[in-house]
Amino acid sequence: MRKALLLPAATLLLGMLASAGLVFAQSAPAPAAAQAATPVPVAAPATATTQVQRGEYLARAGDCISCHSVVGAQPFAGGLRLNTPFGYLLSPNITPDKETGIGDWSADDFARAVQRGVNVRGHYLYPAMPFDFYTKASRDDIDAIFAYLKTVAPVRNQVEANHLSFPFDIRASMVAWRELYFNEGPYKPDPKQSASWNRGAFLVEGFGHCSDCHSPRNLLGGIEQAKDQTGAVVDGWFAMNLTSNIATGLGSWSIADIANYLKTGVLPGKTTALGPMQQVVQNSTSYLTDADRTAIAEYLKSLPANSSLFTGRKGPDPTRVAGAKLYLDRCSACHQDKGVGIAGVIPPLAGNPVLVAPDPADVIKLILGGAAAHGQMIAMPGFSNQITNQDVADIANYVRTSWGNTGAPNATAEVVGKLRKTPMN
Repeated sequence: MRKALLLPAATLLLGMLASAGLVFAQSAPAPAAAQAATPVPVAAPATATTQVQRGEYLARAGDCISCHSVVGAQPFAGGLRLNTPFGYLLSPNITPDKETGIGDWSADDFARAVQRGVNVRGHYLYPAMPFDFYTKASRDDIDAIFAYLKTVAPVRNQVEANHLSFPFDIRASMVAWRELYFNEGPYKPDPKQSASWNRGAFLVEGFGHCSDCHSPRNLLGGIEQAKDQTGAVVDGWFAMNLTSNIATGLGSWSIADIANYLKTGVLPGKTTALGPMQQVVQNSTSYLTDADRTAIAEYLKSLPANSSLFTGRKGPDPTRVAGAKLYLDRCSACHQDKGVGIAGVIPPLAGNPVLVAPDPADVIKLILGGAAAHGQMIAMPGFSNQITNQDVADIANYVRTSWGNTGAPNATAEVVGKLRKTPMN
């Protein structure tokens, strides 16, 4: 799920450039000559012997279906709403329909959009489309995805993508963002690392675009490189720290733990995938080969710990009587009085990384909206209509600071009130 766009500073910069006579039109430059792509070890199932089969696999690795599909509608037909502080975007139709999709596109048109962020009309795409990650793919990879998409059922669905408010609807505003943050070109393997590590790096930093959700961004919408993969809020959910931080990241996870989580969405005894990450597992990582999931895990485990977002408490615990009482009344029947849950059926709260994220949004949204069943994990009911904003905050703070959990007691009734107005899933 792509991050919300942060465009005001970029647009301001655009205005400065325009006043200097440096910006003239919305159109992008003419296509550059194709770059020679550095070979990248991209794994695919042994059965993927054709270009189309390989393209289907790579489309799964890139999770194209999650953003270009609306639940209950035809896959890849577009129309998914992507909210921003300045209006919204709708994902385009990428089925091979000739009038409303990509049926009349050439392979060059497709590659130009996916790898360079320039649409068929020559206009810059907004970075809600992760072309800044897909640029790391080889042209062969992109051609394979295009070949696969040409085989899906064409759907007539006219989508007007741009619903941003003026002046953010002017695509030329992207010229500043691209100049600052878009580094075009394929992934270059690190000769000092193993083939598996390089494959994992390519999948994480390329097709998987993990940094897109798991990294905080500055006012221009660019990833804060010093905090890459240290966690960020996406659509009201906190995408967890993927570094080796022992408290808030993957420091205590093994390579096998990470690989199994990417396959099933569950790490027994620790946590379960929530919100957008649940979609990522269902639509993308569960389809990858074991070798690719292991490669991703190997790369993630090599990321150094970054404690910049650590929010562990200091000093004595605050008074938690209200939260404890509410927890015992509402939650302990399933999650048990010590937060251990029920093995294989109900995830534990003690030691669960969701509970110690710097932002309490995930816990609050779970209390309000519950969680759907998946795998062997049973559904969790929501309490939105049963308890007050303060009650939710008290429960959230209690579980974030109990049983050895080191989350900060920073949930407030005001924060809960704001999250009540957002989608719960």
